[in-house]
Amino acid sequence: MSLFHHPDIERGVEVLRRGGLVAYPTDTLYGLGANAFNEKAVDRVYQAKCRPPQKAIPLLLASADDLHLVAEEIPDIAQRLASSFWPGALTLILKSSSRIPRVVTGRGDKVAVRVPDHPVPRELMAQLGAPITGTSANVSGGPSPLSADLVLEQLGEMVDLIIDCGPCPGDQPSTVVDVSGERPGLIREGAIPKEVVEEVCGALIEPNSVA
Repeated sequence: MSLFHHPDIERGVEVLRRGGLVAYPTDTLYGLGANAFNEKAVDRVYQAKCRPPQKAIPLLLASADDLHLVAEEIPDIAQRLASSFWPGALTLILKSSSRIPRVVTGRGDKVAVRVPDHPVPRELMAQLGAPITGTSANVSGGPSPLSADLVLEQLGEMVDLIIDCGPCPGDQPSTVVDVSGERPGLIREGAIPKEVVEEVCGALIEPNSVA
């Protein structure tokens, strides 16, 4: 049983179960959540954000044990990185499971996932029993949503529930590493420096070298 409680958690889970959208705090900024297995709900995320349909949406997991829910295969390097940096600001790209709607992956065959270092989204997913979308709760290209007020200003009634836990710590994005190929590749350097990641997985292929 979870020791974490927030008055809006149960309400948020019900919203997600019926295909609604929930804005929630994370260790970086406010995210916009939908049940990742509900294609219509994910479509609503794209509509709310005015996000191009070919641009994939990252997913969040309650724990590293849930990787099998979203990934076709989990290489050893993914396990090592997850053990070292999750929960935290590292996003891993893997071959997507057939369970994941193609709208999530932008019609591609890869999925981006991480476990956030914040109890609210993890508790939402634990009670929902499914991953949720982990894109930022703003209009695409808009200001980083570091507070519930900024979410409301940008998305308004497009969101069914905003779980307000005060300001998020900062807008520095997660570091993104592609572990779907033979060698891990750095897609984006963010909150976790490249050198720190390389201590776990060895040299990373640079972004312009990653297919």
